[in-house]
Amino acid sequence: MPGADPVLLRAARREPTPYTPVWLMRQAGRYLPEYRALRARYGFLELCRNPAAAAEATLLPVERLGVDAAILFADILLLVEPLGVGLEFSRGDGPVIRRPVRTDADVARLKPIDVAEAVPFVFEAARTVVQALGGRVPLIGFAGAPFTVASYLVEGGASRDYARTKRLMYAEPEAWHRLMDLLADATVKYLLGQIAAGAQLVQLFDSWVGALSPSDYRAYVLPHVRGLLRRLPPEVPVIHFGTGTAALLPAMREAGGHVIGLDWRVDLDAAWATLGPEVAVQGNLDPAVLLAPPAYIRRRAQEVLDRAGGRPGHIFNLGHGVHPETPVDHVRALVDYVHEASARRA
Repeated sequence: MPGADPVLLRAARREPTPYTPVWLMRQAGRYLPEYRALRARYGFLELCRNPAAAAEATLLPVERLGVDAAILFADILLLVEPLGVGLEFSRGDGPVIRRPVRTDADVARLKPIDVAEAVPFVFEAARTVVQALGGRVPLIGFAGAPFTVASYLVEGGASRDYARTKRLMYAEPEAWHRLMDLLADATVKYLLGQIAAGAQLVQLFDSWVGALSPSDYRAYVLPHVRGLLRRLPPEVPVIHFGTGTAALLPAMREAGGHVIGLDWRVDLDAAWATLGPEVAVQGNLDPAVLLAPPAYIRRRAQEVLDRAGGRPGHIFNLGHGVHPETPVDHVRALVDYVHEASARRA
């Protein structure tokens, strides 16, 4: 319809759509040869800090794959650089925090983050992307959720058991809540800056929150996420995503979000029933399926579409990010199949 909102925005609001929209987490990544060419010219942080290059990376999948949204090329840890924690990205190992935050004294040394001063390049990249898109598809802004960012700060990098993070939560809860408050406040300002730059919806990545029990989530995370989301404009859809969250879905629903992102460890229909009909869902094909032949990819994509049942409010995505070794043709085959198989006939 002329003048109608993009399909993905309509799905986020649980409105009827002519087909199921699809975008992919980590859709601008190492599986794309054009992205690898960019990385040959720029280090990861250098690429994030270069608005023109970050905009180019953001736009690549839209042109190459035909996805229904661009997601801003950035990183969830860019916000913490001003904290003086020694953020580095080492090849093959991901982000490393050289001066972790593990005690009350460490937290006390942290100062509020001046978001406008810390990441102006992110907002400039967003403005460049929105202008280039010209309304064809929306731009998704994003940020790391306070728990996931805090876990990086405490652990010093990725972790298998999050023992140091939980020690701070349990042994020094006041310090934990101060850290979460600091990160939540910065995250609100970060997302508001992206929205002001033209992002039409945003995703909150709580990638590691599945390490928590439901009771710990409610005590140590939920109040901060709920407060954060309530400070965002209600007309801008929010996708609230985590991995390993099957047991946390009711609590995540309480925390907020117009759309709840599902990983591949849950059946989409069962998860949607748990969440209730008043929320949209996103997901949830296992990213490893894209390593299989296209015929198998189509079969598994159809299973996800069948579980969604054509109900308004489904955004097709993977259950996490595209694996670097995924063939580009397989990704394109998935996008094309979702569009074709879900097309609603009048």
